[in-house]
Amino acid sequence: MEIRKIAEELSGNAYPGRGIIIGRSKDADKAVSAYFIMGRSVNSRNRVFVEDGEGIRTQAFDPARLSDPSLIIYAPVRVLGNKTIVTNGDQTDTIYEGMDKQLTFEQTLRSREFEPDAPNYTPRISGIMHIENGRFNYAMSILKSNNGNPDACNRYTFAYENPVAGEGHFIHTYMGDGDPLPSFEGEPKLVEISGNIDEFTSLVWDNLNEDNKVSLFVRFIDIKTGRYETRIINKNK
Repeated sequence: MEIRKIAEELSGNAYPGRGIIIGRSKDADKAVSAYFIMGRSVNSRNRVFVEDGEGIRTQAFDPARLSDPSLIIYAPVRVLGNKTIVTNGDQTDTIYEGMDKQLTFEQTLRSREFEPDAPNYTPRISGIMHIENGRFNYAMSILKSNNGNPDACNRYTFAYENPVAGEGHFIHTYMGDGDPLPSFEGEPKLVEISGNIDEFTSLVWDNLNEDNKVSLFVRFIDIKTGRYETRIINKNK
């Protein structure tokens, strides 16, 4: 599989929707994750990321303009011991609670499907990072309708063991703009991970469509110590 540049993947797509990037830094020392949200409606754009314990949650920037909290207010990132969960919806809580009861990442998502937002049926995308004894692995999942048919749910899980330095994977909700919005297709894209946390954060944020981008979360976790650094950027200030 050809490795792609994140800048080109983002700048070439006006509306990837919500996206998760997970991988390993070029120096091999850090586990890297990023999550971004975009929006076309006033309701979707009226959001910010705020820190919540070791994770984050979405919050209305202007509560008076929040018309419908369902599907847009949730905790995208939660930490369970040595596991970091990143998703595009409230399935973050489903994964957290299930794995706390010793279920696997894949098993926890058996109770969930794509979002009930006809006619888009937005896919639920999720990632899990596991760091233990100086080793790092991760998995990604997508739950999507069967080519727009809400009567069937297609479930895909991709696992990456001992990821290579400077490489990661990128999954997002939509192939591009449209009506209805076309769901992501194929396996997560192999992408290049480069730079320190500030350079990587700028790389992602600067290449998201200016009109549609809303918020970005980036975290670098030291694979040996578990210590992490986080960056959050919100368009609404």
